[in-house]
Amino acid sequence: MTDTTRPTADATEAQPSLLSRFLRDTEIDTRLLGMAGALVLIWVGFHFYGAIFKGFGAFLTPRNLWNLSVQTSSIGIMATGMVLVIISRNIDLSVGSLLGVCAVMMGMVQVYWLPQLVGLGNPMIWVITGIIGMVMGAFIGAFQGWLIAYREIPSFIVTLGGLLVWRGCAFLMNRGETISPLDENFTLIGGGPYGAIGATGSWIVGLLGCAFILWGLWNGRKQRIAFHFPLRPVWAEMFLAVLGCGLVIGAVLLVNSYEWPIGIVRQYAAAKGLTTDPANLHISYGFAIPVLILVVVAILMNILMTRTRFGRYVFAIGGNPEAAALSGIKTKWMTVKIFALMGFLTGLSAIVASARLNSATNALGELDELFVIAAAVIGGTSLAGGIGTIFGAILGALVMQSLQTGMVLIGVDAAMQKVVVGAVLVLAVWLDILYRRKTK
Repeated sequence: MTDTTRPTADATEAQPSLLSRFLRDTEIDTRLLGMAGALVLIWVGFHFYGAIFKGFGAFLTPRNLWNLSVQTSSIGIMATGMVLVIISRNIDLSVGSLLGVCAVMMGMVQVYWLPQLVGLGNPMIWVITGIIGMVMGAFIGAFQGWLIAYREIPSFIVTLGGLLVWRGCAFLMNRGETISPLDENFTLIGGGPYGAIGATGSWIVGLLGCAFILWGLWNGRKQRIAFHFPLRPVWAEMFLAVLGCGLVIGAVLLVNSYEWPIGIVRQYAAAKGLTTDPANLHISYGFAIPVLILVVVAILMNILMTRTRFGRYVFAIGGNPEAAALSGIKTKWMTVKIFALMGFLTGLSAIVASARLNSATNALGELDELFVIAAAVIGGTSLAGGIGTIFGAILGALVMQSLQTGMVLIGVDAAMQKVVVGAVLVLAVWLDILYRRKTK
C-alpha cells in the first residue's frame, strides 16, 4: 500500500506568508521597497504638515516635485560613481571640492577664453566646455586613484586632502569671484523652462521607457530559459511590467502637468511673434534635461555594474581584495579606473550644477560629499564593501533631497537641517549593520 503523508501543523506553520511568496516570486529587493516606502512617508508627511500647520501643502505639487527631480540630478549622478568607490572598500571625500574646481574651470573656459578664440555664441562653446570639465574630473580622479593604489595612501587621507586642495585651487583660479553669465546653450543642461523637452518629447521618452522595460523583462525571461534558470511566474512578470510602465507614465503625466509661468509665456510669445493671448497658451515643462542625463547615467552604470567584467571585478575586490588579486585581477589598476570614473561623473555633475545656476563659484558643491555618501549608504551600499546598487543610490539621493526640500518648505532652521541630515546618515549606517547581521 502506498504511504501518503499529510501536512502536519509544523509543516503548515513553516509555509511562507503571502507577502514572502509575493516578494520571492517578483524578486523585488526588500531594501529598495523599504526605501520607496520611506520616501512616500516623507513626501506625505511634509505635505500634510504644511497643509495643517502652514495652511497649504506645497510638497506634493507638480512644481515642487519637478524642482525636486532637477535638484536630485547632480547628487544622483555622483552617487552612482560613489557606489563603485564604496563597494571597492574605499571612500571619496573630495567630490564636492572636485565639482567646484571643475565648475570654475568650465566657467573660465566659456566666459573668458573660448569666446575670444571661436567667437561669442559659437555653438561649439558648450561642447568644448563640457568635454574639458569631464576630462579634468577624470584626470584628477585618476591621480587620486594612483596615489591610493600605487603609493598605498589610504583613500580617506588622499580624498580628505583633495577636499581641501581642490577647493583651494578653485578659489585661486577665480579669486573668489562669481563667473557669469554662462553660455546660453550650456545653461540649457541645467533645466529651466527652455532646458526641458516639453510635453511631446516627454511622451516620446515615456513610451521608449515602457518599451525598454517590456524588452528587459522579455529578454530576461529568454536568458533564464536559455541557461535553465528558474523562471518568475507569468503573473509576476505581468505585475512588474504594469508597475514599471505605470511609474513611467505617471512621471510623464506629472511633469507635463507643470506649466510655464505666465511671465515666461509672455516672453516666449513676444519672441516668437505669436498673436495668441498668452493666458490661453498652456506650455508644459516636461522632463528636464538634467533628469534625462541622470536616467541615462543610471542605466549605463547599472549595465556596467551587472553586465560587464569591470563590474564583476569591482564586486570581487570589495568582497575580498586579497582573493581578487590572487585570482589575477589587477586590483591597483582597477582602483585607478574606479576613481577616474568617479571624477568623470563629478565633472558631468559640475556641468549640471553650474548650468542650473548659470554661474560658477568656488563654493559650488560645498558639503556635496556628505549628500553623495549618504545617498549611496541609504541606497544600500555597505561601507564594509562588496554590496551596493546603482538604482538604490539614486533612490537614496532622492530621499536626502526630499528631506532637505521638505524642511525648507516647512521653515526648519538651516542649522537643524544639518542636524537632521547627519542623523539620517548615522541611522542609515546603523540599519545597514543590522541588516548585514540579520542576513549572515
